[in-house]
Amino acid sequence: MSNLSRQRAGVVLTGIVMAVCLVASASAKAPNIVLLLADDLGYGELGSYGQEAIETPVLDGLAATGMRFTNFYAGAAVCAPSRSVLMTGKHGGHATVRGNSGYYGGGKWSRVPLRKDEETLAEMLKRSGYETAFIGKWHLDDPDDPTTWAFARGFDFAVQPNWPSRFEGYSYDEDIHYFGNKERSVTYDWRENDCIDSFRTDLILEYLDGRTREKPLFLFMSYRTPHTRENVIRDREMYADCGWKEVDRRHAARITMLDQQVGRLLAKLEEQGELDNTLILFVSDNGPHSEGGHDYRFFDSSGGLRGYKRDLYEGGIRVPAIAVWKDHIKEGSLSTHLAAFCDIMATFSEVSGGSPVIGDGISFMPEMLGQPQKSHEYLYWELQLDGWNRRLSDGGFRQAVRKGDWKAVRYGAGSAIELYDLGSDPFETTDVASAHPLVVTEMAAILNEARTPSPLYPFAGLPQSQASRDTFNLVR
Repeated sequence: MSNLSRQRAGVVLTGIVMAVCLVASASAKAPNIVLLLADDLGYGELGSYGQEAIETPVLDGLAATGMRFTNFYAGAAVCAPSRSVLMTGKHGGHATVRGNSGYYGGGKWSRVPLRKDEETLAEMLKRSGYETAFIGKWHLDDPDDPTTWAFARGFDFAVQPNWPSRFEGYSYDEDIHYFGNKERSVTYDWRENDCIDSFRTDLILEYLDGRTREKPLFLFMSYRTPHTRENVIRDREMYADCGWKEVDRRHAARITMLDQQVGRLLAKLEEQGELDNTLILFVSDNGPHSEGGHDYRFFDSSGGLRGYKRDLYEGGIRVPAIAVWKDHIKEGSLSTHLAAFCDIMATFSEVSGGSPVIGDGISFMPEMLGQPQKSHEYLYWELQLDGWNRRLSDGGFRQAVRKGDWKAVRYGAGSAIELYDLGSDPFETTDVASAHPLVVTEMAAILNEARTPSPLYPFAGLPQSQASRDTFNLVR
């Protein structure tokens, strides 16, 4: 055979190999994506993150078979704004929701829903060919407008509380929305269920048994543990011999029970043969709480980090994060990469093979696969705590930015900026602002420029003396 013939044969063979690879790639089912979101679970409340009193064997097992992140951040330090960042890929300075309630003028505070013109994580994955399912705490709606509920924001199947009757005692209805907006209502009663998360796991297992599995699945399990609101459980024995106060016993028991519910879900996916082709990401929406008589310091729930829920210090926003994807993520791997909730949408888009999303996030898929990873120039957070029954002298406006090892925190517009070197002081014990004026100036510029104004959060950027709750002429 002549050299020219060999070259031609090589070209043909290469074309055949490429064609076979393309066909195989096209026929391969995209991975399922399972997002497990805990509610108020602290950085130090899992065994794999140093917890010694509370047992979490399933989640610790996930950490052992996947990647554990040590610099992963929530979207905010309370529920609604953190979830807004998660669902839209916009950081706290650009997010629609920047507090658990917004100000509508005339003394009215109310929940702020996601804008209907912004694409959600579920809508993005549905556009990429995924079947989408949600169950649990949504917190991104107008309770009186069903078009803002989860089932209307990209989820084919959705279960969330029926607002008019929720929290009436310990029994309330939950609306279940199926494909084509079919719906039915079920009643949660703590006397018949171990906890709210076991009840919701029952519902999702029923759903998994009934789906056709023709499409890859995006499942968002929005758990309620260990949020204090639903702290009643049937179990009276777990940790009873530890001598703890009942509120602390229940707190620990509910975390262990959450761990058990995750185990039930994983067992079902394995039974269906879906687990090997599933990316699992477990995270928490913010730092640990100190509510209902429980003290976050009792179990060292922040893992030694400063602060807790509602703080923009590390304890309020740094959260446990575990990623597992068989044959893709190295077992027992540890990541120090700086990642945050705004990155999740970009990451899932890349995992699903979808088009790049517009937002503030950077996909951390390369990090999970052990490939070169792009880094953020900085991470930014803001939060307004005022609303409903909460009134603070500065409107509860808080900001933070992390750039490399530098962390700047400002509580109250116009207040002094605190500066911490997380490389040498991870627990933020010493404010070094006076020793690094140039860094403070740089951080001040980011705090001022990283955000866009929002009339629903009037104390962002305004000293209290310039902001009156009753003089804003704001429209919904």
